[in-house]
Parts: sequence; structure tokens; C-alpha cells
Amino acid sequence: MNKTKLTIATAALLAGMAVNAETILKIGYSNAINSHYGVGAVAFCDGVEKGTQGRYKCQQYPNNALGGEREMIEAVQIGTQDLANVSTGPLGNFVPEVKVVDIPFLFRDYDHARKVMDGPIGQDLLKKMTSKGVVGLAWTENGFRHMTNSKRAIYTPDDAKGLKMRTMENKVHMDGYKTFGILPTPMAWPEVFGALQQGTVDGQENPIPVILSGKLWQVQKHFSLTNHVYSPAALIISPAIWQKLSDTDKAVFVDAAKKASVIQRKKVNDDESNGITQMEKEGMQVVKKVDGDAFRKAVTPAYATFAKEFGADKIAAIQAIK
Repeated sequence: MNKTKLTIATAALLAGMAVNAETILKIGYSNAINSHYGVGAVAFCDGVEKGTQGRYKCQQYPNNALGGEREMIEAVQIGTQDLANVSTGPLGNFVPEVKVVDIPFLFRDYDHARKVMDGPIGQDLLKKMTSKGVVGLAWTENGFRHMTNSKRAIYTPDDAKGLKMRTMENKVHMDGYKTFGILPTPMAWPEVFGALQQGTVDGQENPIPVILSGKLWQVQKHFSLTNHVYSPAALIISPAIWQKLSDTDKAVFVDAAKKASVIQRKKVNDDESNGITQMEKEGMQVVKKVDGDAFRKAVTPAYATFAKEFGADKIAAIQAIK
């Protein structure tokens, strides 16, 4: 083969390699691969791989394999981790505007919450992430949060009074829970099971999908269906990756994230439908009828603080969505 033909052949080979080159993206989340986080992440990665003809593929890191949520968000910021599916609890410490959705009893039900997150208010919050060093692709979901503990059944705020309860590292949650008489104890999720097992804390609060994934019935006796906070989650990507994508690929990533959100929310719905029966089967004492009005009344004083931080108009705008 002469030099000209060799050069042409080499160029063709390199061009083929460029077209077929694949980038492996690291995506992390805090629960098992068969959890709501996991099914959302898998659906997203499938959509990206198909939409980019295999040029982008994911490597899954479930169960906090890359660290807790705060560590994962920091890693996405600096580009050592490509993607994460994380709750708003820790995310609010990086994007303060997001904390407004963590206000207790802000949302009436799932329909209300999802309309807010998918509508102009939620989309504006997604856009605010960019200036804080992460790119929000779509809102996913944890679900409504409930209380578990090892001491007693909770029907009213008085029953919760004095309980040392693990919370996320989120001031809005803690300010709200203090009005119930709870002693909030912020702690990263990887530490929680051991802390409950050892009695370092009496209880914790989380959506049913998280309680199921974490098998918390092994270390908690009582579960109360308090629905005290709606917990969104977000699929975020590192700016280092996002800036390299063509406009066409960006559209693929966003579309895949939106479809993943639908699948993740369906998993939340399924876990809500089946979870209580499973917890009872595993021996937990379940309180299905909590005095919600008493909890809402108890948290009212904290709303003055929330109004100062986020603006009474913003809170009212969320509450007004039908």
C-alpha cells in the first residue's frame, strides 16, 4: 500500500473510531438499583444510549457507592461524577431557592406536587441550578415523607415530642419538625441504619419507597402515615459533560430525563400502594390515621420564618396551583 492510500485508510479508520467512540457516564444515587431512584436512573440511561446510538452509556453506582448525596452533588459540580439522582434535601444547600419545596404541608397531594414541579415554578427552579454549578435535567421523585421510630406510635405532634429523629441536612425540614416537638438530628443517609440499630436516634422520616429499599423494619417498630413533607428529587448532570453535548444530544438527555421521571413516579405510586402491607407483614406497627390537622396547626408558626426566607407570595403561588 502506498503512502497516499495508507493516509486515506488511516483517516477513514480514525473517522470511524470518532463516530463510534462511546463515553461512559457515571451516575450515582442513594438506594438500590431496584428502588425508585434505580428504575429512574436505568430508564434515563436506556433513553440516552438509544437516543445517541450508543455514543453515551451509563455505569450505575447505586447504594451510595460514590458517597452520600451531598458528596455526589459536589462531585457533579467539579466534574468527577457525571450524573446523580438526588433529593432536594441536600440539593437545597447548594441551590437555596429549591428549599421552598421542602416546606412541611406545602403540597396537598401527589397531583398538586407534580403539577407544581412540572409547571413554570418547578422549571424555573431547575434553571436556577445552572448558576450553582449543576445542570438540572428533570424533576424526579422520592414521595411524601412519613415518620418511623422505635419508641411509640405517633398519632399527633404530642406523640412525636421528645423523639430524637434523623433528618436530612436541611434547615427547612428541621425548623418545621421542631414545631412538632421532635429533636431533629441531621445525618447523611449512609449512616442512618447503623444509628437506628444502635439507638443513637429514635427514628427517622422518609417516603415509603426509601423505607422499603432500606428495609427499615429491621430497626424500627412504628410507622405513621404523616405525609408531612413532599420530597422531590432531581436528575442532575455535570456542566463539564453538558457543555460538550451538541444541541441534538442535549435534547436527547432532557427527553430521557423526562421519561425517567414518569417511570420513577410510577414506582413511587406502586411502592405507596404495596408498601404498607409489606411493612405490616414484616412486623411494623402501622398508624394509618394520623391527626393531620394537628400537625398542620403545629407547624403554622414556622410559616412566618419560611415567608421571610422565600417570600409569602412564592409560597402562596405554589399553594394556589390546582
